[in-house]
This record gives sequence, structure tokens and C-alpha cells, in this order.
Amino acid sequence: MDLPQITRLVFIESPFKGENWGLTRRNVLYARVCMADCVSRSESSYASHLLYTQTGILDDTIEAERLLGIAAGQFIGDRCDLRAVYQDFGISRGMQFGIQRAQSLPQPIEYRNIADLDRKMAKMAAAKPPIDLDGLLF
Repeated sequence: MDLPQITRLVFIESPFKGENWGLTRRNVLYARVCMADCVSRSESSYASHLLYTQTGILDDTIEAERLLGIAAGQFIGDRCDLRAVYQDFGISRGMQFGIQRAQSLPQPIEYRNIADLDRKMAKMAAAKPPIDLDGLLF
């Protein structure tokens, strides 16, 4: 089997926590769109804010756990080839932290926007897991 060539490992900077649950939901969908964008560019991406905030891993509403998740994400992010800053919804405080960290390494930073964002967000919102694992694949 011939696998496609992946060109680089990319750490995704995108907003996560919104002012309300509706904005947080939008940001989760957006981060998924950003991951899909990376894959379409033949990149392997990492979005720690999608991984560590899953139920049972870390609780983002508890400051100590939130900070642990940020530290764990940055540990891997520091080893990535690139920080991709997805800025369609602005740059959050957490994203700014990641940008400053990349600048201090130094690590390349690429600012990105998603083409046809509304359509891609709607498609992501309508997507259902291919296997029903009783809500495990949120």
C-alpha cells in the first residue's frame, strides 16, 4: 500500500473557550475544520485543545487542569515543524501565548484563513461519527 506523503507536523492555534457554550461549540467545530485543512495540505496536525478537553481527560473549567493541558500541548507543539494560526475568528489570549512561544523558540508561524468557511462549518456541524460509540466520539 502506498501512503500519501505527509510534508510536516503542524501545531494548530485556534480559539477554544468561548464566552458561552455556543461559541465554544463553534470553536470546536472550527478546530476540526482547521485539522481537515491541514490534512488537505498533506500535513499531520495536532490540536491539543481538542484532545485534552475531552471528557475524562482534563477539565478545562478547573484552572490547574487547564494549565496542565496547555503545558502538555505546548510540549508537543514545541517539537512541531510549524505553528498554524487559524485566525478567521480572531486571535484569542491562548493563541497569543502560543504565538509568543513559537517566536521565542524560534519556530515558523503561518497565519491562515479557511476558504469557504461557512460551508465547511455547516458540513462539520452536520457530520456524524461513522460508528456509534454511545457519544464517545463527540
